[in-house]
Formats: sequence, structure tokens, C-alpha cells
Amino acid sequence: MEYQFPKNELGIYFEKLLSFYKKNKIKSILLYAIFILYFSLPGFQIPFLEYGSFRFTSLMDQRLIENYFIFFPKQSWVDVDDVNPNLLRAIISMEDGSFFQHKGVDWDELEKSINQNVRRKRTMRGGSTITMQLSKNLFYTTNRSLFRKAKELLSTFRMEKEISKKAILQNYINAIEWGDGIFGIEKASKIYFNKKPSELNINECSRLAAVIPAPLVFQPNKNSRYVLRRSGIIRARMSDILLFPEK
Repeated sequence: MEYQFPKNELGIYFEKLLSFYKKNKIKSILLYAIFILYFSLPGFQIPFLEYGSFRFTSLMDQRLIENYFIFFPKQSWVDVDDVNPNLLRAIISMEDGSFFQHKGVDWDELEKSINQNVRRKRTMRGGSTITMQLSKNLFYTTNRSLFRKAKELLSTFRMEKEISKKAILQNYINAIEWGDGIFGIEKASKIYFNKKPSELNINECSRLAAVIPAPLVFQPNKNSRYVLRRSGIIRARMSDILLFPEK
């Protein structure tokens, strides 16, 4: 027996929805998935990244759980104008060379990354932009899944649309992990070099940028082969980075 909704305005509405679902099951499932995905995004938080600061991120929450709530990570905030510009150049040169040109995703770099990883049959090269990394750090976790990646991409597009490149960089240097329990460039500068972010020299900037992919493995003030090699590459590339170019 076919179910009949009550004969009122709401019942008529649901009958129409049921009829549409029966005729278009695939479309209905797809629309439902898009609906759930969209409303699971941190929509109200993104615009405020242009003006405000945060004190806790999803990555910090993840680290808190991993440490059984024994260690409570803390974050210190610094304005991007109070940071040595060479640090920004160092980060962009290694992590996202076309940061000021793309709209959240560097499609050419992403294609190269996918092709190389397919050839090697393992993840050798990442295609994440600075904005994608910020999205993951602020709102999601390091756990890999297609659903998380889809949400990360949508959040990335929204960030690029709703806040400036300067705000993205400012949130990035304050959000990412620079070491075990070290969140924010102000804390990282103090711990590793006993300096303020504005006092860092070029070598220190390049070393800090060098460890971003693996901050829990390498330390910028240690002369490991990894840090020396990557920081050297970064210093060679830094002069090619023009900060906040006029469009």
C-alpha cells in the first residue's frame, strides 16, 4: 500500500518530493549527497578569517585526542606584517610557487603529482596548495578519505573567494604545525631560534619552511641532510617570489 501524506501544505510538498525521488532516484541520491556535503562545511567561520584570529584548530584537537588529553596544545598569534617577508617567500617557494596566480588549486601541479604517484605506485609528491593545507589544518584532520578531500576542496574554493591572499597567509603561518606541540610561527621562532618572527634571517626562514611537510620528524635548527638540502633549494628559489603582486 502506497503511503499517503496528510492533506495539508507540508504533506503536498513531501508527496512531490517522493514523486521526484521515484522518478529520479540517481539524481535524488546525488543531490542529497551534495546537500549533506555542503552543509557539513564550516561556512560561518570562513569570512571571519579575514579579520580575526583563532585559538584552536581541528589539527590541534586531533593532537589533543592522540595524546589522551594529557597534553593541551596552545597557539600564539602574530600578524603577518610582523613576520620577516623572507619567511613568506620561503614558504611559497617550496609549498606553492603559484600561490598568487591560482584560485585555490594548482591544476598543473596536481596533474603532475597524480601522474608521478601513479608511476611510482605510492605517494611521492603532494599537490596541495597553501590554501588547501590551511583548510585541512583549520577544519579537518590528517586522516585520508575521499569525503574529507572533497570537503577540503570546497572549503578551499570558499576561502579563495571570501578572504584575501594576505589573510590566507596570515592564518597559515599561525595555524600549521611546526613541531611536536608547536603551533604558530611566533612559538616556533622562539623555540628554535630564540627570536621573534620579524628577527629571523634568511637562513632561519628557509630552514623553517623546509620542515613544513614533516614537522614531527625534522627540526629546523638541526643540520640534518633533509633540512640542509631543502633549505638550500628554498634559498635558490626565494628571489623569484614577488609578494602580493598587483593584478
